[in-house]
Amino acid sequence: MGLDAGMTILKMLETLPEPIQDRVVEHLREYIKDLRDEASWNEAFSRTEGNLAAAARQARREVAEGKATPLDPEML
Repeated sequence: MGLDAGMTILKMLETLPEPIQDRVVEHLREYIKDLRDEASWNEAFSRTEGNLAAAARQARREVAEGKATPLDPEML
C-alpha cells in the first residue's frame, strides 16, 4: 500500500468514534492475517503443483498398465 492509500485510511478512521476505530483496526488485522495466510498457501501450492501433476500422471499410467487400480471412494 502506498503512502497516499495509508493516509486516506488514517483520515477515514479519524472521522469515526474511538470504539469504532478500535473495531476497524481489529477487523483489518484479521483481514491482513487472512491475506498473508492465503498468500503463504498459494506460494506453497505453486511450489508443489508440478509434483502433484507428475504424481497424477504416474497414477494414471500405473492404472493404464494394470499396476494399480483406481481408488474407489466407497471404500474410504
